[in-house]
Amino acid sequence: MKYRYIWSVLLLFTLLHADGVNSASPYVNLTLKKALSLANQQNIEIDIAEFDRKIAKLGVKVANGHNFGKLDATLMGLRSNDAGNVFGFKLQSREATFGDFGFDQFLGAFGQAMMKPDGTLGDYNTFAQNFGNPQAQKQLLDIVPDKLNNPDARNHYDLKLMYVIPLYTGNKLTNYKKIAQNMAKMARLNKQKVEAQKSFEIRKTYYDISLLDKFEKDLSTIRNNIQQLKEATLEFKKEGYAKNTDLLEVESKLSNVQRMLFQARANRELSYDFLSFLLDHDVKSIKHVSLDTFDCKIPLKNVLKRNRDIKKAQLGLDIQSKMVDVSKATFKPDVGAFVEYGSSDNSFLGDFKEHDRYTFGVQAKLNIFNGGVDANKLEQEKLKRLKVKRQVELARKGIALKYKKIITEISNADKQVESLKKELALAQEIYTNYQERYQEGLASINDVVIKQSLQIEKLLNLLKIQNVRNQKILEVYRLAY
Repeated sequence: MKYRYIWSVLLLFTLLHADGVNSASPYVNLTLKKALSLANQQNIEIDIAEFDRKIAKLGVKVANGHNFGKLDATLMGLRSNDAGNVFGFKLQSREATFGDFGFDQFLGAFGQAMMKPDGTLGDYNTFAQNFGNPQAQKQLLDIVPDKLNNPDARNHYDLKLMYVIPLYTGNKLTNYKKIAQNMAKMARLNKQKVEAQKSFEIRKTYYDISLLDKFEKDLSTIRNNIQQLKEATLEFKKEGYAKNTDLLEVESKLSNVQRMLFQARANRELSYDFLSFLLDHDVKSIKHVSLDTFDCKIPLKNVLKRNRDIKKAQLGLDIQSKMVDVSKATFKPDVGAFVEYGSSDNSFLGDFKEHDRYTFGVQAKLNIFNGGVDANKLEQEKLKRLKVKRQVELARKGIALKYKKIITEISNADKQVESLKKELALAQEIYTNYQERYQEGLASINDVVIKQSLQIEKLLNLLKIQNVRNQKILEVYRLAY
């Protein structure tokens, strides 16, 4: 019993642990190309955008479906003893009789009016003579037919099919279909924009990780140099050529570099977490991308041709133009046709063919006056079209300005990278020289630490500018793709 309890606890722990982690194996040495492909399949935001695209695509079918009209089937079951309802049920079922009007009572009174004073049956002249009497007329017409006013309760089952189809709507339905088609294109562009954003984020993450790994490698070299300097300082201290403050300065610098290494590794781990989030899957390691060959040579005309914000603005203009046409349709008649076929009986589907009926017709409707509402709405849509047209111009000019700004920033960053690489090489050479001079007793430890700080400063500046440069190049790609 005790072992069974232990095994149950272990099994529960295993299940709980498995529920908290991804059971699939993490990606190792994942290439950028593969990551971009996986994002289109696994990224949650792209999946949501794909749902929006499918919804908009179905909207086109919805708009197109209105052209084919509407067929409704109605089945109704009733029971009533209301005089009006019962008589109406019988009429609709084609089963009404004169008896339902109370003609049995009327015929009895009519027979009495035909009788002669001596009690024998008279002819029409006798009836005319008697009926000409106002009292006899009132007596005959005041008869209350019991079957008509107090009918027995009756069941009523009615099955009806009605088909309604628009014949002419002033091209309103056609324009709504075109609007729906443009909305579907808009949803597709929105999805492509999300894909471009995810591509931008994945590429940037790859370059960030590659840059951080290179930075960590350079920092590790610097740390090793400082470690060697520390060992040399310890030896000098033993021989009396170095003070305790010299050792503390070297240890302080070593601690500072180790802190920077820790930050670089923490940022790299965060970048891997973000990449795993983008791919909705754990990523263990990536294949580094080249930092030096990354460049941007996309001309402005291609950016303006491909940019999705411009395409969306142009689609918005097309949609607004169709809305103007829809408003114009209110000044034209709406023409529609309908056909109705059904059958009624006091039993479900009883004698359907004998009791069937049909109705068909055409209706035309034209609004004559509504206080100028339609005219003002039309003017509103026209003004909106002019507004959207200006927005398209603004989008083109805004994208062109943004492109030129980014290209200028990339050019400036290239010059800074080139300059900082030379400055870093010089700082490294100077540091090595001062390290050797320190070992020869020709320079103080303070001088060496200062040169080391200058080397780290140049390295950090280079890292910062390279990161800015890569991000700006990726922004150009995001504008064009």
